[in-house]
Amino acid sequence: MNRPQRLLLSACIVSLCLTSSPILRAQTADTSRAEEIRELRQELTAINARLTKLENEETASIAVIAPDASATALGTAGANLTAKHVDAPPVQTLTEADRSTLNFMNGTTINMTFDGYYAYNFNEPIGRANLLRAYDVSSNAFSLNQADFIMEHAPDPANGKRFGARIDLQFGQATETLQGNPANEARPEIYRNIFQAYGTYIVPVGSGLSVDFGKWASSLGIEGNYTKDQMNYSRSYWFDYLPFYHAGLRASYAFTPWISGHYWTVNGTQQTEPFNNFKDQMFGFEAKPHKSIDWVMNYYLGQEHPDFEYVTNGPPNLPEQQGLPFLPLPNPPKGKLHIFDSYATWIATPKLTFALEGDYVISRVQTYSAPQHTDGGALYARYQFNPLLSLSGRTEYLSDRGGLYSGKEQALKEFTVTFDQAVGDGFLMREELRHDFSNQPYFLTDTLGNLSNSQTTATVGVVWWFGGKQGAW
Repeated sequence: MNRPQRLLLSACIVSLCLTSSPILRAQTADTSRAEEIRELRQELTAINARLTKLENEETASIAVIAPDASATALGTAGANLTAKHVDAPPVQTLTEADRSTLNFMNGTTINMTFDGYYAYNFNEPIGRANLLRAYDVSSNAFSLNQADFIMEHAPDPANGKRFGARIDLQFGQATETLQGNPANEARPEIYRNIFQAYGTYIVPVGSGLSVDFGKWASSLGIEGNYTKDQMNYSRSYWFDYLPFYHAGLRASYAFTPWISGHYWTVNGTQQTEPFNNFKDQMFGFEAKPHKSIDWVMNYYLGQEHPDFEYVTNGPPNLPEQQGLPFLPLPNPPKGKLHIFDSYATWIATPKLTFALEGDYVISRVQTYSAPQHTDGGALYARYQFNPLLSLSGRTEYLSDRGGLYSGKEQALKEFTVTFDQAVGDGFLMREELRHDFSNQPYFLTDTLGNLSNSQTTATVGVVWWFGGKQGAW
């Protein structure tokens, strides 16, 4: 009990005694007691005045600490708790800079994926190597195909945001396939883990001219890098043979809702840094003649022959690029590469999808050389039983008459059956059976030098992905 409460209790007792005691009532007529009663009343008045003063002082003290009515009810302890509450940092309001940062992050997606597999090659090849595979290159091994981190801030011209950017970092076996060939990249170690990195600007012209600068995944061929977006787990011959990426400048424009065009000028096929002075070009269009049909046509013109080479031992005083000496090649070849690529997708029913790809490649070492040809295509089908289960098939043909793809003149064929199980949101399992065969002995066996006309593999792939980016990556 605090002091004001004790004083109040004392005053109540005195008042009760004055009004209720039978002794005092009996002696009220006695003059000797009158003075005593008057003194008691004066003391009671003084007590009431003192109590009122203390109450006013305590109320003022509580109001200074915090206007919290609970402090009066809790007494001294409540006042102490309220004082601690007041000592806490004040609530900060968002500044315009804070709001700008939050708005930027609201338009940014951060995405991650892990892709692993176990494959078994029934040829039991030496070195456990699956030939002519882009990603599932290992047999009888638990393998990390790729781990990726993707960050994208896409432009949104409808809301006044015309700039955007994207970066894809990649690690694992697929990285070595994409960025490990010194025949294309003179210094692959510099860019090895950067699969894509580009900035975008939507020029305010008509429906919006989209311009990208940097490095991006090639759209030559229907298949792409991320397994979750493909019909099959393994990739086709044509995905393996056609370019994986380009670096340079590209533009696209939608003339109507049904047709758009695109143009590229790039360093080369799979060249982050150029190795000659020629800039490759690509022209193409995408048409939607029907809401269920999507058709892409591309023509690519390139010159894929270097005009210099890096050397480790050469004459003194050679020029250097970041510490690496190099030599110009005398009379470098200037023959051209031509790629005619077309593919289409048809959603026949909500559950059944077909896709078709056709490619024709011509390459010359010198401008006057006889051309080398590679041609063929692939057919795909997918049936979605329900949201969790689907079955896909692929068959393809590649005529490698010039040995441009495999290094040997042969006719390559394969068929693949893939069963999909969407275990959960962002988690996919794929069981796949694939048979490759050729008209020439080419595939490895368990004996060095003993080649087979075919190889058969069984694969189980697992893919996890997380992030805010919707649709295909």
